[in-house]
Amino acid sequence: MTIDPITLSARAAAQHLAAGDFSSRELVETYLTRAQERNGTINAYLELFDDALSTAEEVDERRAHGENLGSLAGIPIAVKDNILIKGKTASSASKMLEQYHATYDATVIEKLKQAGAVIIGRTNMDEFAMGGSTENSAFGATKNPHDTRTVAGGSSGGSAAAVSDNLALLALGSDTGGSIRQPAAFCGVVGMKPSYGRVSRYGLMAMASSLDQIGPFGKTVEDAELLYKVLIGTDTQDATTVDPARVPARTPHSPLTIGVPRTFIEKGVHPEIMQAFERTLEQLKSQGYSVVPIELPHVSHSLAVYYVLMPAEVSSNLARFDGVRYGLHVDGVDLLDDYIQTRGRGFGKEVKRRIMLGTYVLSAGYYDAYYGRACAIRRVIRKDFEDAFAHVDAIALPTTPSPAFILGEKTNDPLQMYLEDIFTVPANIAELPAISVPSGTTSTGLPIGFQIVAPYFAEDTLFSVAKDAYVS
Repeated sequence: MTIDPITLSARAAAQHLAAGDFSSRELVETYLTRAQERNGTINAYLELFDDALSTAEEVDERRAHGENLGSLAGIPIAVKDNILIKGKTASSASKMLEQYHATYDATVIEKLKQAGAVIIGRTNMDEFAMGGSTENSAFGATKNPHDTRTVAGGSSGGSAAAVSDNLALLALGSDTGGSIRQPAAFCGVVGMKPSYGRVSRYGLMAMASSLDQIGPFGKTVEDAELLYKVLIGTDTQDATTVDPARVPARTPHSPLTIGVPRTFIEKGVHPEIMQAFERTLEQLKSQGYSVVPIELPHVSHSLAVYYVLMPAEVSSNLARFDGVRYGLHVDGVDLLDDYIQTRGRGFGKEVKRRIMLGTYVLSAGYYDAYYGRACAIRRVIRKDFEDAFAHVDAIALPTTPSPAFILGEKTNDPLQMYLEDIFTVPANIAELPAISVPSGTTSTGLPIGFQIVAPYFAEDTLFSVAKDAYVS
């Protein structure tokens, strides 16, 4: 094999595979070898699968017999540890599920297998997707390949780091409040959250069901789009998936118009991130885009709304981990003590914090004051976006207020950690598609992300703008 596949995008690798320039086995072996060499330093993977090479060989045999293979045939892909793969451990980076093996494939995994993708391992994450740095994993933090003193972001930090460090060509993550886009920005890759209902959540361990969405990581926008198109579709197993035919079509403006909510983004943002943001806006202007200021009057409340709604749903969803049906079990003196001991030992500090917050806001005395009010403000925020999209085709924001921070820097200050989500949570609150693309680096070489938000089910517009905004 004379071509170095580490230098290729997923789309280019697929073309070389189709042309017979190298085999899927050779491609997968190259990435597995690199992952084995680098994972001790980065900790992107919790497990590399020992059947990946045999799967790649099966793809090669199917190709040799002239079978019409999918667009991802033979491509090595990493999968976040909260997405079920039949027969594989699915721990959600928690001691609670350390010994749990999935009994079925998530819908997105079925789609990957049908497309001929080769899943090479499960990636590290914040426990049950709760965190913004992958420091909350029960199995150690993931490090940023650009500077191993810094975090990879979270909760999908392992997937982002795997793509960034060339340990996989593509990866799957989940995004509840920015958990794909924020680590993508920190690691210098592309990360995309589809519209809520675009991709089935069946087989994704639920954190906050009204916010969670599975999405792709790639080296380029084209790669992320390639994976996204395999994932989408309605699913009888997930009633929240939406038929695109039921979503009214939009007519783009001429020229395409980008809205910038300046009053929301110009406070508390790292100067080098704002400089990169303005450079990318100028790049879009030079390509014929119109860039205009907009107002999103209530979007500043998004973070507060998120940190009421999300813990409430966490409290409900994680009640199933009781030590009775599956997962960790710790014997106590009676049934109640079994429950207390199991959850006490099985869950980490951040998971316990969010369960307690969620139980509090759902309690009889505080439901209306917190949860009910947050639901009402969520509707107002959605209306703000709907009003804005009557005048613009997409909205531009920094992905994060700061570049990747030092490991351990914010672990003892949850509020500072939560503020890292300030620019990403609005898209989840409003159920909108959003993407982070590389936008240069800081003076110390840390990647910077540029975020684009599009109208509901307007992923075609999102990818189109993202390709023009991408800075290699």
